[in-house]
Amino acid sequence: MTTAPNSGELRWLTAEEQRVWRSYLHATTLLEDSLDRQLQRDAGMPHVYYGLLVQLAEAPRRRLRMTELAKDAKITRSRLSHAIARLEKNGWVRREDCPNDRRGQNACLTDQGFEVLRKAAPGHVSAVRQALFDRLSPEQVSQLGEITRIMAEGLQPDGTDADLPWLR
Repeated sequence: MTTAPNSGELRWLTAEEQRVWRSYLHATTLLEDSLDRQLQRDAGMPHVYYGLLVQLAEAPRRRLRMTELAKDAKITRSRLSHAIARLEKNGWVRREDCPNDRRGQNACLTDQGFEVLRKAAPGHVSAVRQALFDRLSPEQVSQLGEITRIMAEGLQPDGTDADLPWLR
């Protein structure tokens, strides 16, 4: 349900919008489940952990502030802290105090974590290709990119008072 901008009038989804919405939910749920199962089976980690390792691998000196990592991963700081604790237990990540902020911490990708990621990446890329990109034409890939960019921009309001998980 949505309301028209600047009015109290409820704008129900049309039959076509309802069909597209449900199709989107179904597809994204199946995609996330498929990728999560592939990574659990082949690398012993959930998709969210893989994403955290990728972010750290791509960061300068393979380290990021925990607050930045939570923001980039789009998860709460509490969920990130739990995930990092599990990754630390595996020896894939370690925490360090921030040299310029005594209250802050960095998450650092270890050499062992980088190696786990290096081994997991080919299977994950194959799963992503098979589940998504191999099913779409180049034009559809471009359209999907544009659509998701527009959606993401609208769902990430500027300002510190925004109700976003990584700010909690």
